[in-house]
Amino acid sequence: MKRRDFLTTTIALLLLLIGGAASQEKQNILFIAIDDQNDWIHCFGGHPQVKTPNIDKLASEGIRFMNAHCAVPICGPSRAALFTGKQAWHTGVYVNDNKSLEVVGRQFMTMPQRLREEGYNTYGAGKVFHGNINNYPADLFTDYGPGYNQFQPLTSKEANYTDRELNSEVDKVYLTHTVDRGPGKLKATFPLNKMPRERRLESRKIESFDWGPLPVEDEEMDDYKTADWVIGKLKEKHEKPFFMAAGFYRPHIPLYIPQKYYDMYPPDQVQLPDFVKDDLADIPLVGKDFALIAYSAGTHKNVTGHKQWREAVACYLACISFVDQQVGRILKALEESPYRDNTTIVLWGDNGWHLGEKEHWGKFTGWEESTRIPMIIVPPKNRGHEFSRNTECTQPVGLIDLYPTMMALNNIPLRDALDGSSLVPLLIDPVKKYSGHVISTFGRGNHSIRTEGWRYTRYYDGSEELYDLNQDPGEYKNLAHTNSYIEIKLELKKKMPDHNEVEYFVSMGHWKAIICKDRSRSELFDFGDNRAVPEEKNVYHEHPEIVEKMLSFIKENNISEKYLSIPE
Repeated sequence: MKRRDFLTTTIALLLLLIGGAASQEKQNILFIAIDDQNDWIHCFGGHPQVKTPNIDKLASEGIRFMNAHCAVPICGPSRAALFTGKQAWHTGVYVNDNKSLEVVGRQFMTMPQRLREEGYNTYGAGKVFHGNINNYPADLFTDYGPGYNQFQPLTSKEANYTDRELNSEVDKVYLTHTVDRGPGKLKATFPLNKMPRERRLESRKIESFDWGPLPVEDEEMDDYKTADWVIGKLKEKHEKPFFMAAGFYRPHIPLYIPQKYYDMYPPDQVQLPDFVKDDLADIPLVGKDFALIAYSAGTHKNVTGHKQWREAVACYLACISFVDQQVGRILKALEESPYRDNTTIVLWGDNGWHLGEKEHWGKFTGWEESTRIPMIIVPPKNRGHEFSRNTECTQPVGLIDLYPTMMALNNIPLRDALDGSSLVPLLIDPVKKYSGHVISTFGRGNHSIRTEGWRYTRYYDGSEELYDLNQDPGEYKNLAHTNSYIEIKLELKKKMPDHNEVEYFVSMGHWKAIICKDRSRSELFDFGDNRAVPEEKNVYHEHPEIVEKMLSFIKENNISEKYLSIPE
């Protein structure tokens, strides 16, 4: 165990010893997850017009972590890291593929499994882990409520744009269809935003990069059903302590929302995100591709070309307010339940989301809009004398820290070494100096480190970015190659993961290679017309000659760097 973890655990145990009977009993845990939620929550100051009264009230009862970040800025890997307490470079979960099904709860014990070992009942509903919960180990949850449908409130059949085969060579094509449930019911033609699709999604016949209001009631949305199920569970009698997770899908795309929430944000009146022309001018080539390729969503050029920027922002804000309403319903039920005083509440977003900043839409970048997430922890009311309330913490922390924190709060010893650390010291004293940094990973070899005042990013090809966030919170001026900041960059670089098993990370034209010391574990990706994404199909065994070509070049030129770009 690391010395810092030992000290943290010791502090937590001392608090439990001096806190009386309330501290000795295991507390309930209410986990509230919000998908693709950036800092556009009123109490986090991300957007001046957003209305989130219920989340704001929750924040006033606990600690707001204003500098919290995800381990990986994309849904599946972020949740895999949170619930296993392990960073992506230890689990191998970097993208939304089936890798998480192999490791979550199987190779690595998750928080719910550890809690069940300690006598907890574990409950969940909606989107807690990524994908169909039925594909995960059965011992994760004692009981699970309704899942989620990405295209809520549409059925799977209604969401399909067409039954014809897609032409994989055609990137931009309109696929429209109309849903008509009859008089007085849902009738709409999709896509609502009338934008052509851009992503190559041969395996899917629908495009989620869409938004707009629908003539539906709250009750028709899956997120409402998630809240309903959790409320029902809170009304039950529980003999054992419980872990209860409510996973809300909005504001993930498509941004379909009941009309009344859309009416809260007239598009012609919404404030757009800050945008600086030529913001990408000093960004490395890999970073530009992360920004401009339609991978996790769509392109800024398509959005602005179809005059949809304000509409998209309005719908994102509307989705946030809709989810805030569901959060309020759950919190009201908890307040009226017998568990109001002995329940820890944690609210978090799994990753951020760009809405045009740096000409990017979506996530999966190393910038603030992708990695920063809202995180609120409200310790149990019956332990009110121990913890701070209605305070902010600006220390850099991560979702990776939640697992050890929940264990420490409930006097549960860790079974395995975790990559995060307990936040109990910050729940007591939010201004206490802590770890000093948090790391986010977006693809193998791409890491971004965040401190209180700096962000340093290193891409797999060795290119870099450095930002002084005290002077440049928008990350507009890359200082990575400014001589006066070399020492700062070197100090931050020392904190990056070692990747001891890797000999070289190599970029060569449209190829990316992770060349391991054990060659059988090497990986090779063909990025086609870009240098960034997608990183999903390992073709090393189909093209070993590409890696041999890279190694020959490295040897012939006596290259010693581990992260490098070489000519094709």
